[in-house]
Amino acid sequence: MHGTIYEFEALPRFGKQEPEGSSRTPSRAARGRAVPLVGIVRNPRSHRNKGIAPEMADCSNILTETPRTREELRLTLDGFARRGIDYLVVDGGDGTVRDVLTCGADIFGDDWPTLMILPKGKTNALTVDLGLPNHWSLAEALASARKGKTISRRPLRITPEQGGGCVQGFILGTGAFALATEAGQEAHRRGAFNSFAVGLSILWCVIQTLFGGAGNSWRANTPTRLVDRHTGRDLPHSGPGAPNERFVVIATTFEKFPLGVRPFGRRPAPGLKLVVLDAPVRRVVMQIPAILFGLHSRFLARSGLHRFRASDIDMEIGGAFILDGEAFPAGRYILDEGPQLTFVVP
Repeated sequence: MHGTIYEFEALPRFGKQEPEGSSRTPSRAARGRAVPLVGIVRNPRSHRNKGIAPEMADCSNILTETPRTREELRLTLDGFARRGIDYLVVDGGDGTVRDVLTCGADIFGDDWPTLMILPKGKTNALTVDLGLPNHWSLAEALASARKGKTISRRPLRITPEQGGGCVQGFILGTGAFALATEAGQEAHRRGAFNSFAVGLSILWCVIQTLFGGAGNSWRANTPTRLVDRHTGRDLPHSGPGAPNERFVVIATTFEKFPLGVRPFGRRPAPGLKLVVLDAPVRRVVMQIPAILFGLHSRFLARSGLHRFRASDIDMEIGGAFILDGEAFPAGRYILDEGPQLTFVVP
């Protein structure tokens, strides 16, 4: 995948229509075949795929595709579904995973094939959560699959309030998180990758927020409203600043994080979780390193740092949000958990 697949200027709106000429069946009828059928979505632009030939491309049961656009990716996934693949391999980074989950949402619905992730990107946060090694080959993944080694996760699902499609991924952030993501991209350009790049981004965010002046973009809040759809109530806002603004919102379904951090506590619950900072209060920002490793207290809660466990949120934001490294437009959305996915692990 290269080109417009990474240039989402608006949320994809595929709806429920079938690709032209589609005749796929809704189930993978070929389960139990002697040799598993493997469909690979390969991103040749991913950091560790450049100049490298795809693995096992000469095997008759390995279907390797490199779609260039969202539409091509969707057609590829529809073709895999019609073939009844046993395993869907994502050969790329976190952004490639997001694109596959987004473009395949209305194809697979709640019945996705077992997924294998080959971590070829620059950050690979999903790899950390799944416990995969940085260099995890297709052969190793297939060997683990034969042993039945799997783990389940649900992605985040973000749907415009007016409907018409969704995006799916694993880490969403607003406000200062968007600036931190750009800092991470700069770290990549300078040769820092994976957890090291994440650490540099966090450090830069803390420095800018602590020492920036009133006009510094790192200290600006973003118009944000978060409502629990089950209760109809706004999520609490206890810090300084306007109640309809937040400094940063981070949501994820991860249970493990790069650098061993524990932003949701020492034993994060499965499913959708949010950490929210109402305003860039310096006495809170100074404690971010400790907060990332599980620190929480009444003082922090009174100062505007919140951890929420939820399953269905109305989210209205006045700025772009980031999902797995890519920006999406401001607007009103429903944030919930996507389908249960099964991943092969070591």
